[in-house]
Amino acid sequence: GKVKILYDKFANSLVVWFDDSTKEYISTEIEDDTILMRDKTGKVIGLEKLNYLPSGEKHPKKLPIEVIASN
Repeated sequence: GKVKILYDKFANSLVVWFDDSTKEYISTEIEDDTILMRDKTGKVIGLEKLNYLPSGEKHPKKLPIEVIASN
């Protein structure tokens, strides 16, 4: 499957899905502002980073995200 990256400018959160988001069963905050979403088997299928951009920063046209694909 494809990785999906979503940015919610109103909530200032970045969500990355590694699997189908409809499979989400439970989510757990693992540290301040970082949440893991898991399916029924406990497999991590996504993560959310709250307060992604520093406070006071305007919503940019481009997000500070780097994509690296390896073979």
